[in-house]
Amino acid sequence: LHMGKTMKEDLTVVVKYIKQLYPPEFNMFSTYAELYHNYFASQAKKNAESHLEDKDIYLLLSWVHNIYPKDMRKDHVLAEELEKVKLGSLLPSSLSKELEKKYLDSEEATIKNSLTRCLDKEIQRWKEDKEPEKLNGHFQSELLAIFVIQSIYSGQKRAQDISAAVGEELSHRLSKELPAFLKSYKDAFEDFKEKGRKHRYYKPILIANINNCWNFRDYAEKNMAEKEDSKASILSTLGDIENSGFDVLLQQLFVQLKPIYKKFTENKWDSSNEIMNEIIKTTSKHISDFRTLKDPFYHAIVEKIHARLVKEYIVRLLKRKVSLKTPAQQQNLAQNISKNAADLEAFCASNGSRATWLNSALPKLAEIIRLQDLGAIKIEVATLATTYPDIRKRHMEAFLYIKANLSRSELKSILGYLADSTASTLPGAPLFSNINVS
Repeated sequence: LHMGKTMKEDLTVVVKYIKQLYPPEFNMFSTYAELYHNYFASQAKKNAESHLEDKDIYLLLSWVHNIYPKDMRKDHVLAEELEKVKLGSLLPSSLSKELEKKYLDSEEATIKNSLTRCLDKEIQRWKEDKEPEKLNGHFQSELLAIFVIQSIYSGQKRAQDISAAVGEELSHRLSKELPAFLKSYKDAFEDFKEKGRKHRYYKPILIANINNCWNFRDYAEKNMAEKEDSKASILSTLGDIENSGFDVLLQQLFVQLKPIYKKFTENKWDSSNEIMNEIIKTTSKHISDFRTLKDPFYHAIVEKIHARLVKEYIVRLLKRKVSLKTPAQQQNLAQNISKNAADLEAFCASNGSRATWLNSALPKLAEIIRLQDLGAIKIEVATLATTYPDIRKRHMEAFLYIKANLSRSELKSILGYLADSTASTLPGAPLFSNINVS
């Protein structure tokens, strides 16, 4: 710093006051500049060849790539004169490259270690008998994502401050660190998920970890190019953590719902309104716990619940437990299904489900039961298959067991509208392909 300040001040005096006292052919400024530069470069080389601490390597590289060529040589008083002199770099290229490698190796190792320590501290927090902190009503370990992202970002920024090339090289090296960290995080989360079930704050900790994924997801979406392999890896790992957490959070609800859904077929759908009310009441108790999830995850879990409620209802319709021979009986069942579907849709929508693609499944099935004209039934089946392309003949055959007044030939002509195989392209959000028909 002292040499740099001295060189800048002295050369400024040469430009302003001394240069004009000599004839141009003396190249007075050039003589001064070269002497100062050569001394400065010799000292820099001497330092570079001695044993340096990491912070000293960083400072020396900053001088070589940044401070010396930009702050000093681009100084508004000196720039024009220095441009004529062509002084070169403070360090030989080979020595500069050697220092860069040392710096990059050290910075990479430092960031790796800090991420490992950060994860260890986080795991330790899960084991403590404490409820996670809340921010805006949502459980979270906000510091984890902030620290990890900040560590990587700060490292990249420091390297870029040396030079664009050094910044790019460190960014390339660190591009593997966030995916690797998140895989370790996922493994630790899975371990806690299995071993921490008796923990007093088990569910709040799961929710906090799901919420942690949001900051990582947001960072990847905003700061990484779409084609980057590491971005796909990051988003995939985050999706695994989120879905794994959802599965555990929903486990108890789905276990409680199973015997309630069985009542539909046990009672021949006679008290279906009361049963649907019981399903809604049971689900409602669980949904209130999920309000501590961040909004995107809350909507995601409610949509999973919505899909499960519709799917379980369809499963009961395909059980071949009810066979109705008269149009009046079929009309009555269709009305019950329509009422249940309307109640289910209203409940899910009021709790934030955006899975509107599910809403037409049960009304369309009710309509097939209600209709008696073969042509009208075929049109409705074709419409259903267009809306839910993963429905197969086996599903419809089991469902049409309800309509006992259909002849074998009528049944065959209706089933002709549906695909036999499961090999065709399934929709992004399947409904029927998740339903096995016994």
